Amino acid sequence: MISQQSDSFNLMPGKKTLIFSLSSIAIPMADSLAAVSPSADEFAPLGLPVSNSILTGWVVSLLLLFGIRMMVGKPSLVPSRGQAVIESFLLWLRDTAEPITGKKAIGATLPFVLGFFFYILIQNWSGLFPGVGSIGFGVTDAEGHFHMTRPFIRPANADWNGTIALALVAMCAWLYICLTKAGLGVLIADLFGNKADKKEVGAAMWMALWPVFLVVGVIEVVSICIRPFTLSVRLFGNIFGGENLLHATNFFPAFYFLELMVGFVQALVFILLFSVYVGLICNHGDGEHH
Repeated sequence: MISQQSDSFNLMPGKKTLIFSLSSIAIPMADSLAAVSPSADEFAPLGLPVSNSILTGWVVSLLLLFGIRMMVGKPSLVPSRGQAVIESFLLWLRDTAEPITGKKAIGATLPFVLGFFFYILIQNWSGLFPGVGSIGFGVTDAEGHFHMTRPFIRPANADWNGTIALALVAMCAWLYICLTKAGLGVLIADLFGNKADKKEVGAAMWMALWPVFLVVGVIEVVSICIRPFTLSVRLFGNIFGGENLLHATNFFPAFYFLELMVGFVQALVFILLFSVYVGLICNHGDGEHH
């Protein structure tokens, strides 16, 4: 008999818990009291600080690598069905990002756009997979009902550590693209330079506007510094809130479909904002007509 306060693995404590656990694998339902914790749980295998959200990130990364490789197979001029599907997604994302970043920067930006989109999309949807959040450790109450407290796997984007890491990688990629495709001089001029036309406003007004643009440049630098925070919190808040909504409503079908849409939209918003950040520096009219 398992005590009410002790942690237990949900496949072991008894007949009722076993039935619940197996049914949660086949049908993605969860205990309404088992809300997603704001912080991930560490299991520390072999002494390493590995959390359940990190484990989900690894699993999703492997699924992406092997899944796309299996769909594409050996690339050929006459594409297979799997290759055609992947190429369609690639062309769609390229056509979406290119008008924003410009032709000069799209070559360096596209790999990051592809990686961010597919990784974030599958991570957002990982909470909808059967077994995610319903297999792990928990407690049994006085009525014999099992409540999950430490799931083995949880959506990585429902953990702020995962989303802030994505945002930091995105900003490092942004800086790399801007420095390689635009240059340090263009970046500084775009942030602090005098944007007024000296011929139109006159020399005196043009000189007087310099302090204004310097202050605006400082404000822009501050906004760049908080971009990782805004990117990460937006993604984390939507996915974490959605996970708790699903658990609270026992995966009600309408909310399940809503989370499918939210997961897609949030992945799209992330890459669009990343493309906009690149385009603000690199896309200054390189002969294109948008």
